[in-house]
Amino acid sequence: MEQSQSLWAFMLQQSDKLWDQTLAHIGLTCISLLLAVFIGLPLGIWISERKKVAWMVLGVAGVLQTIPSIALLGFMIPLLGIGAVPAIAALFLYALLPVIRNTYTGITGVDPAIVEAAKGMGMNKWQVLFQVQLPLAMTVILAGIRTATVINVGVATLAAYIAAGGLGEFIFGGIALNNTNMILSGAIPAALLAIFLDFLLSLIQKTSFRRMRKILLVLPLMLLLLSSFYMIPFSGAKLLGGFTPEFMGREDGYLGLKSKYKLNIPTVVIGDAVMYKAAFEKKLDVISGYSTDGRLVAFDLITLEDDQTIFPPYYAAPMIRQDFLHKHPEVEAVLNLLAGTINDSIMTDLNYRVDHLKQLPEMVAKDFLIRNGLYKKPLNGNGGTIRLGSKIFGEQYILINMYKILLEGNTNLKVVTRTGLGGTKICFDALTHDEIDMCPEYTGTGLLVILQPSKKELEQIMGHREMVYNFVKTGFAKKYQLQWLQPIGFNNAYALMMRRSQASKLHIKTISDLTNYVSNERR
Repeated sequence: MEQSQSLWAFMLQQSDKLWDQTLAHIGLTCISLLLAVFIGLPLGIWISERKKVAWMVLGVAGVLQTIPSIALLGFMIPLLGIGAVPAIAALFLYALLPVIRNTYTGITGVDPAIVEAAKGMGMNKWQVLFQVQLPLAMTVILAGIRTATVINVGVATLAAYIAAGGLGEFIFGGIALNNTNMILSGAIPAALLAIFLDFLLSLIQKTSFRRMRKILLVLPLMLLLLSSFYMIPFSGAKLLGGFTPEFMGREDGYLGLKSKYKLNIPTVVIGDAVMYKAAFEKKLDVISGYSTDGRLVAFDLITLEDDQTIFPPYYAAPMIRQDFLHKHPEVEAVLNLLAGTINDSIMTDLNYRVDHLKQLPEMVAKDFLIRNGLYKKPLNGNGGTIRLGSKIFGEQYILINMYKILLEGNTNLKVVTRTGLGGTKICFDALTHDEIDMCPEYTGTGLLVILQPSKKELEQIMGHREMVYNFVKTGFAKKYQLQWLQPIGFNNAYALMMRRSQASKLHIKTISDLTNYVSNERR
């Protein structure tokens, strides 16, 4: 009961945003469905008279359906950028197969004797189609549209990944922050929306044969009306921010920017993998990033000075289960081989090679270890198993591969990697639930996301590297039996970023400068 009350309170608190995202979700679904009906229906009719072509058209539509949705969105970004257009294009492609297939099946399933009788009564080709075949096939066609609708409601949650809005913003944010209420606030309305639209179409599907012809006009009009719910937000804004789901919900993120800096900039939620390019292509003006990210160099972005210090030090260090370390004490010295070897500029260069030059993290990691005399050939690996985990961005892949190579070359442990673990809490929970033994983590993240100290404690240590590290190390050992080893050396802090040319033109060097500019533009 307490959980449902908590969920209800959260949904009431977020009601305005929840309503906006629900409308956007309906719009995205219906725009793509409308396009699929307008193209898929005629295409299904056309191939019903051309059986030799039908298998090819259905085959192509079937292949499109098998492409993973997140991959399809990724393919769309280079072609169409970010926002509504690539999301609608991807959803349209997903909706095509059920519409084409059911139109083809419905029309070819009409009794040939009925068609011949209609021709015998003097009907021409178009009269037979619209007065006989389509009304008789409409039940099957609507079944395909219902299937496409339910598919698109689900897939549309991924639109938030490319800043197109929708209920996926809540789901992605909840996963990143391990916030069950946030996940359910997106998932429950999405599920109810799918049920409602499916029910609405089922009522139309049960309509009598005599009224079926009217549906040919009513259905497109209904989809057109629902499509109008989608409005691209902030189209008139001077500056537009794009932040990751995790950044949006963190005190050392957008919450802190609003409370301490009083920054109130129009924002969209966007995936980490695409936001840098979006800023470079002038689709976004301000993004949340990481100070050692190689894409800073690649896309000529600059970090704004955190002049009021909401971002604590984010020094990377290996974090390992204490029970594993007691069992294999030799591992500590091996993991500490990286301590002090990688500064900010080195890490930025390594990230640049992976994020922009598209070099494999394994090769970048191995090359670094060879150049620094740390590489050794793998040993037997028959002395037990260590499970290494990492989050889902390039820097973590590089680090985890460095640790893998070091462990294989200096111990007899078999190394198993579990990369791509979503957010901070997912990695943390994997450690505390004995799913992994070690992962690289950042002191600022451990401080604010996991330990969440009081305001007084934060004021005493914020901005002091050693104090933050010692606080985190002591807190994790005491509360979670997790050991922080020696820091690697670089500080990958959260940062706000802008295009260098734009920041220079607007005379923005600090986050306070950005706040002042946004405030002046609103007057």
